Amino acid sequence: MKNLYILLIVFTTSVVFTACDDYLDINENPNVATEAPLDGLVMRTTYQTPYNNYRVATSYTNYFVQYFASPNESSPTDTYEEVDYSSRWANLYGTMTDAYDLIRFSQEINASNHEAIGKLMMAVNLAMAADSWGSIPYSAGFSGEIIQPSYDSEEQVYNTLLGLIDEAISLINSGGDAGSPASDKDLIYSGNMDQWLNLAHGLKARYLNHFTKKSSYDPNAVLSAVSNGLEGNSDDAQLTFFDVRNPWAQAAINNDNLVLDGWMSEQIVDAMNGTTFGVVDPRLALITEPFEEDGQMIFRGTPNGAGRRGDGTIQEEVYLETSGFYSSEDAPLILFSYAEQKFIEAEAAFRSDDMDRALGAFRAAIRANMEKVGVDENAITAYFQDKYPDLDGSSLTLQNIMDEKYIALFLQPETWNDARRFDYQYTDFDLPANANLNDYIRRLEYPDTEKSRNGSNVPSIGGLTDPVFWDGK
Repeated sequence: MKNLYILLIVFTTSVVFTACDDYLDINENPNVATEAPLDGLVMRTTYQTPYNNYRVATSYTNYFVQYFASPNESSPTDTYEEVDYSSRWANLYGTMTDAYDLIRFSQEINASNHEAIGKLMMAVNLAMAADSWGSIPYSAGFSGEIIQPSYDSEEQVYNTLLGLIDEAISLINSGGDAGSPASDKDLIYSGNMDQWLNLAHGLKARYLNHFTKKSSYDPNAVLSAVSNGLEGNSDDAQLTFFDVRNPWAQAAINNDNLVLDGWMSEQIVDAMNGTTFGVVDPRLALITEPFEEDGQMIFRGTPNGAGRRGDGTIQEEVYLETSGFYSSEDAPLILFSYAEQKFIEAEAAFRSDDMDRALGAFRAAIRANMEKVGVDENAITAYFQDKYPDLDGSSLTLQNIMDEKYIALFLQPETWNDARRFDYQYTDFDLPANANLNDYIRRLEYPDTEKSRNGSNVPSIGGLTDPVFWDGK
């Protein structure tokens, strides 16, 4: 794994990124080659995109959806204060710069598969940025000639990213003349373009499903994309190569070293420990470890905004552990999963009144996540029997689908998109203690670095409760 880190560092220092040079504080060196090897750009984008998914989650979405809670009372992220996320903006735009170069260099030699990967990685990072801030620079952002680019509207950005996905599908189907990326440079699918094609359809389903509040929402288009998407857990888009370890494992190690990190929220823990639904979820013990209190083993989370219960001298809450599925040192860093896709299918089928398909997809989604986490067959069967003994197509609700998806997508920033579409109506979900807003947070304030460099183009927003494009009626 050290070799991967060395390769990435060597690649990074040998490439000049030609897009947004001044905009991203990257200065051109005339003594360095401006055209990077395509496989090197594939390595860079397939490494950084899953990491950006992690960075967005660990910085803010985990707290907004109450997967995490700060052990400190009235923590700014817990309580919806305006926080500067300039570093996340830079991460996303840095990766989009790589994707832009991958696309344009691929086009020069008809490397269709490389171009397709670039467009898919561009689409994912664009979506993370637009879903966080709303309108963002894109059309004028990568020419290298404009240091203060104008902003594309959120609707324009979504049209762009859906177009990129459609173009990627066509490119993969066309084959091109340059073959596939080397297996050791594509860090997500090892050059398997069939899996990239499945991912493209799965991502299309995800982003089309964001429009559930809009009159343009078409559940049948979502279901059509799903039908060509991931075929099982083995198709999950995930990163398994790290310079040292999975970054969620670092959060667990930080706790061991008294640098508090990765504390699980009362909301997610109660959803799994039997408090909210009356059924203990077998995944909980595979995600974290209980602690002993009065002779019993306890799973207890931290209330968002309220902070930890005691003085920290003894453990009274649970947090990420290096023994956990998501936070072990070699755990996969998941970008898009088969389980997520099945939940998308369940919701779209529900909204199109195909209740038999919705029920089948709902059960398959839960099973897929449980199998991935490592739940044994007997425990899976018992979970369905205990929690849904009489569930059929006529009794399945959207509440069922969204509550279960919330559990299955633990640590995924996509859950914040779901929370906003669902108006945060998860079972027993409440505003954090000491909240600075009277309603749930729906966007970020634009970064300070963007305001200082490109202030004349930064849109004004009405506040952190103003919905992004797809979240409004």
